[in-house]
Amino acid sequence: MTTRSCPCGLPAAYEECCGRYHAGAAAPTAELLMRSRYSAFVRRDAGHLLRTWHPRTRPERIGFDPGMRWTGLEILGTTDGSAFHSTGTVTFRAFYRGGSLHERSRFERVDGAWVYVDGDVLS
Repeated sequence: MTTRSCPCGLPAAYEECCGRYHAGAAAPTAELLMRSRYSAFVRRDAGHLLRTWHPRTRPERIGFDPGMRWTGLEILGTTDGSAFHSTGTVTFRAFYRGGSLHERSRFERVDGAWVYVDGDVLS
């Protein structure tokens, strides 16, 4: 078992953090799902991204830019998205070599599991 730290920025090893969601466990909050999706982009895990995308907005496939190097994630704010909610938002900044992506993502629960719906890119 490897003990590399998780790409999402939490102070846990990947296996105990986003790795368990990539292996099929349901993320209990919209923020943890957002973190696991960021880690999936870092690790190029298209299966996790597609499984956790809302059926009405899910693309047919994920295309990864081979030159993209994700370097960090900063969660700037959350609204709702806990076990007591059916919707939630996560505002974040994802850093990559040469820039960053600032987005407010929307999440919903489908059959009890959090899924990504869509997001607004912010300046």
